[in-house]
Amino acid sequence: MPPASPTVASWELGLRLRERRELMGVTALSTGKSVGTGQAYISGVETGKLKISESKLAELAAVLEFNGSETAELQELREAANQRGWWAPYSAMFNDNLLRFFGFEYGAESIRTYSAGLISGWLQTTDYARAVMSAGAPTIRLAEAERRIEARMKRQRRLDGDDPLHLTALINESALRHQVGGPSVLQAQLRHLEARVEQRPDNIDIRVIPFTAPCYNALDGSTFHILSFSSTRLPDLAWQETITSTDLIDQGMRVREYDLAYDQAMESALDQADSLSLIKQIGEELE
Repeated sequence: MPPASPTVASWELGLRLRERRELMGVTALSTGKSVGTGQAYISGVETGKLKISESKLAELAAVLEFNGSETAELQELREAANQRGWWAPYSAMFNDNLLRFFGFEYGAESIRTYSAGLISGWLQTTDYARAVMSAGAPTIRLAEAERRIEARMKRQRRLDGDDPLHLTALINESALRHQVGGPSVLQAQLRHLEARVEQRPDNIDIRVIPFTAPCYNALDGSTFHILSFSSTRLPDLAWQETITSTDLIDQGMRVREYDLAYDQAMESALDQADSLSLIKQIGEELE
């Protein structure tokens, strides 16, 4: 099982409350009135953005006709949601949307990521990440940049351990050849990719889309990730990154579009053995 994530727990709690409310055919407004709150509060709890007290959850569970064992499960989720994630100390540095994403990925079982221009942050070395940071945010002070890199390295810890995250990374060949940080930084980065697959073949899968691949839907798009969770109650989520914004996507139809785009891109990618051969070849060209 993935580690407990307060973000995922809060999300699951909200989903279960909303599903029961909708099944009963009652509005968030009337539900809020029944427990002495308003529509905004109920909606905030259902989306996982607002905390709920033990007593208020007990009232809400009674109104929504949860039985005793179900209510106990809801209270366990509430307790888990009130814990602090590793990302909490970085709250002054990252916006709420990005911190939520950190929480979702920490509690995910698997992530499929597509990166056209850069090597995925999940697989970056500190020097490569530093070069990306200095180019992408030149106004950030050195101390803050180092803290951001520290956070990126902490995210990567989920790839190790007894129950690691399963990562499938689709990387365009252009990302492997773009000399981010210079030839020596890129060469070390490529060797790092090889080493990670050799170290964790059961949960890290790197696929390269070569220049010879035909056109595919994601080619003209931005970096995106698809997150899957161990609980059957939780649907997949998508996360999109652009130059100026990030977007957490939970609408089923939109997530499905990303899923189809990812599958199409995967069809254009080399298998794992050939991907590693190309990574090694490009690294040797830099010697």
